[in-house]
Amino acid sequence: MIKNAKYHIGQIVKHRVYPFRGVIFDVDPEFDNSEEWYASIPEDIRPTKNQPFYHLFAQNDETEYVAYVSEQNLLADASSEPLRHPEIDEIFVRNSDGSYSTKQIYHH
Repeated sequence: MIKNAKYHIGQIVKHRVYPFRGVIFDVDPEFDNSEEWYASIPEDIRPTKNQPFYHLFAQNDETEYVAYVSEQNLLADASSEPLRHPEIDEIFVRNSDGSYSTKQIYHH
């Protein structure tokens, strides 16, 4: 059974446990990464595989990176603070309300 994704491409989200936020640039309907990656998640927060997983241009206080996060570990980010990840501008334009929209030239 494929569940509808709760979040969408261009939406700013934050992690439920870890102190980072980011913008979604791709969505997998269910887990689509390596078993090694999955096993590296601490067991107490390891998500189930049968839910949407999100690819984020993420950042914390120190750095920017790409994150792969389960739907259950994300929350919508209501702050309108801009994100500084360098790859965001390649895919998105920032709207006046602080949200992001994909550029028309981007095809995934």
